[in-house]
Formats: sequence, structure tokens, C-alpha cells
Amino acid sequence: MGNSSDPPIEVIAESNGHSDRQPYIAFENVSKSFGSLHVLKDINFHVMPGETLCILGRSGVGKSVSLHLIMGFLRPDSGRILVAGEDITQFTEQQMQTVRRKVTMVFQNGALFDSLTVGENVAFPLREGRGLSEDQIQQIVRGLLEMVGVAEMIDLLPSDLSTGTKRSVAIARALAAEPEAVLYDEPTTMVDPLIARLLGNLIQKLRNQLRLTSIVVTHDMRFAERLADRVLFLHQGRAEFFGTMEEMKSSSDEVLRQFLELDTLVLPQL
Repeated sequence: MGNSSDPPIEVIAESNGHSDRQPYIAFENVSKSFGSLHVLKDINFHVMPGETLCILGRSGVGKSVSLHLIMGFLRPDSGRILVAGEDITQFTEQQMQTVRRKVTMVFQNGALFDSLTVGENVAFPLREGRGLSEDQIQQIVRGLLEMVGVAEMIDLLPSDLSTGTKRSVAIARALAAEPEAVLYDEPTTMVDPLIARLLGNLIQKLRNQLRLTSIVVTHDMRFAERLADRVLFLHQGRAEFFGTMEEMKSSSDEVLRQFLELDTLVLPQL
């Protein structure tokens, strides 16, 4: 295991404040099953403020389930989930609304409103009790769309966009909520290598400029190599590895070696 040198995750301080020395997101012995299917078994990991964690693993190992647990769309069967200094494990839906103002998620399909233009989609979070004027909202929308490289698409509908562009717009909408952390669910699925690289550049820029804490679920090893401060590798419901990319590559763990070797054979160099 690559995290042998890391100190055990102490319970995040019970104070209401949050320190850069404490994890922003942490799983402590988290398990989740659906009937007889044990998706996550006793999972431990943490993400420090401003860090990017990439969650790797084959299909069906609980990568996306982990994000849904953080967002409160699912509840763990056991263990604790901590976000921004709070144990959210037993939070009500109303309490989770507060968490979702700090942590937002970019879904695989973008989850854009089909009947709204690109600009209206990005403006949507800005209209929720912010007290902003229409001019202020439009200025922010234009700035966010420019940041993600799709400013010229402001008046188009989601049906007019490519998969990669939809994800860029979804990222802009997520940023409109001024989050402290962003969760990305398979951002490079069903996009070509060039778009995947552009999305990677965008996520890197957001981390560097805004110091956002990020979790990226991906099957793409090249993508993870560029982004990850740390990696969580899930296998058969367990955390097979948690540590840096360098530690993962030098690991003698047989499951990791097989994953890395298969990736080298299957994925072309970008």
C-alpha cells in the first residue's frame, strides 16, 4: 500500500473552522453495498485543501459511488465521511444543501438544462439568492465561459454542443456556485484525445488559479498522471492503493502492475 508513510487520518477537528493542515475531504472506514453487491469495503482516503485526487480503477469498482457519497446522494452503510471539517455522514437533506454550496459535481453527461442556453445554464446558480443585478450576472457568465474556452457558445442550446463542450459548460456552471471543491465524474469519457487534453488543461488551470480542491474519477492513466497529487486505486471494492503517482508506479502490488501494464498496451501516448 502506498500510504504506509502517511500518518493515519485523525478525526478532523471538531471545531467549526477549517485549516489547510486538515483534510478537506476524508473517508474513514466507509462501506457501501447495494443488496448483496459490496461496492465499497472499509475505504480510507483523504484530500488536502487545494489538492487533486484521482480515483482510478476498472468499471464497477465504486469510483462514481464515492462521489455520490460525498454529495449526499447516497449514504454509507458504515464509516464516516468528513467535508470541510464536518462529519456529514448523518446530515439531513437540508444540511446537505449547505455542503453542496461548498462542494459541487460535474457529471459525465454534463446535466445541463436542455431548454436553457449555455449562458442561462451558467447563470442558474447565480440567481439563487445572491442579490446580483442582471448586469453582474451576465458579466460573471461571460467571464466563466471565457475561462473554460467556450465564450462564443453563450447563446447555443446544449443539443447544439459536442460532448466535450458540454463538459466545459458544466464546469463553468459548477464554478458559478463559487465552490471550495469540485468533483469530476469521468471527464474524458467519450471525448477524443485532443478534447481530453484540453479538459485536463482546464482542470489544472482551475486548481492553480483558484486553489480548488478536486477529486477526478477517471479510467485514463495519462489524464491522472498530469493531474493527480495523489491517487486512490479501487479494486474489488477495496482501496488497493492510496498515495502519489510515483509510489503507484513503483509498487510491486500485482493488481497494480497488471492495471499499469494493460494501460500501457491499450492506451496510445498523447
